[in-house]
Amino acid sequence: MLFNKKRTYNKLVIGALAFFITGFALAQVSGTDATMAADGSLFQRALDGIATFLSYTGFANVTIAHIVMIVVGLFFIFLAINYDYEPLLLIPIGTGILIGNIPFVAGNQIGIYETGSVLNYLYFGVVKGIYPPLIFLGIGAMTDFSSLLSNPKLMLLGAAAQIGVFLTFLGAIALGFTLQESGAIGIIGGADGPTAIFLSSKLANGLNGSQNLIGPIAIAAYSYMALVPVIQPPIMRLLTSQKERVIKMKPPRAVSKKEKIIFPIVGLLLTTFISPSALPLLGMLFFGNILKESGHTERLAETARTKLIDIVTILLGVTVGASTQADVFLTFDSMKIFCLGAISFVIATMGGLLFAKFMNLFLKGDNKINPLIGAAGVSAVPDSARVVHVEALKYDKSNYLLMHAMAPNVAGVIGSAVAAGILLSFLG
Repeated sequence: MLFNKKRTYNKLVIGALAFFITGFALAQVSGTDATMAADGSLFQRALDGIATFLSYTGFANVTIAHIVMIVVGLFFIFLAINYDYEPLLLIPIGTGILIGNIPFVAGNQIGIYETGSVLNYLYFGVVKGIYPPLIFLGIGAMTDFSSLLSNPKLMLLGAAAQIGVFLTFLGAIALGFTLQESGAIGIIGGADGPTAIFLSSKLANGLNGSQNLIGPIAIAAYSYMALVPVIQPPIMRLLTSQKERVIKMKPPRAVSKKEKIIFPIVGLLLTTFISPSALPLLGMLFFGNILKESGHTERLAETARTKLIDIVTILLGVTVGASTQADVFLTFDSMKIFCLGAISFVIATMGGLLFAKFMNLFLKGDNKINPLIGAAGVSAVPDSARVVHVEALKYDKSNYLLMHAMAPNVAGVIGSAVAAGILLSFLG
């Protein structure tokens, strides 16, 4: 009985709505006969409305360039999911590329380059170099410098790998880029995404006559960071012999708590006195490490190396990806940047490997260095060190190089930041 009452009530409501809607439509039609004669039928109006709607959709505005960039974004996501290549970076960047290349009609505050859009506000942290120092804070809070402190001479390998930065700088000048643009492009050789973004935000952000190259430089730097497992092993095999690859290094010495606390303080003062322009990066890096090693700020260190760095990585990855709008990104200069980036990464890897072989000329016995760890001199932490370790195990299952490789790896982080500061001092 109750069910029947509800059904009757629903019918009455639906009938009343239908009556009012029909009446409203008839009133509109009867009251606008003259207007219909002038403007066309209601059917024509409906067609015009649909046409207007379709003109604002992505289907009406899509170009081949948009399709190309969407494929690139999907490829990044594929590499991250299928091959586990830096998924924390490539998935946000790949998704950002998709977001940035959905075709839209300009002027509605949608795109990342349109003032007032949400994406434009989020991109502010990239353009002004805010996100990179926060990333460095997190890196410092999660980095253990023990391997570097136990064998300080390995710091030279991180310095040697920075040759890629300066040779790429010269190559960019040769290809017609300005000094400022060349400085920003050169830092790709350090394989350090945050540093590349920081320097390009200062030197190649579209101001003072320069092009806005932040997007291409950032994508190139992060792409080659993710492709470390693909790019570096062939170079390692090419430049080292079978005998060199099985060199076993003596275990690193134990590092005291006092040394761990003193190092970031001394490192902060020394590196920033050498390169004051790198203060935002190096200051935050060593500050994060002080939080970690002091023993009294574990909550702050935990926040820096987990929640904070995760949030910033999401924002940085998505906005950098979204900055690759097809009309801005697909240019001949972008292609040149990608080629220079590949060359610089190869040169940086070779610089670390060859300098390790050079150092062995002066070392005896168990003090010799396995040259493979020289490849970790680029600052792709900790992927380069992990690749070195895996490569060494292929030739000797008992040869564990991870801790040794971490020394030049973290030195590379410091070295690339110092190199960026030097370039900024001269070119900024």
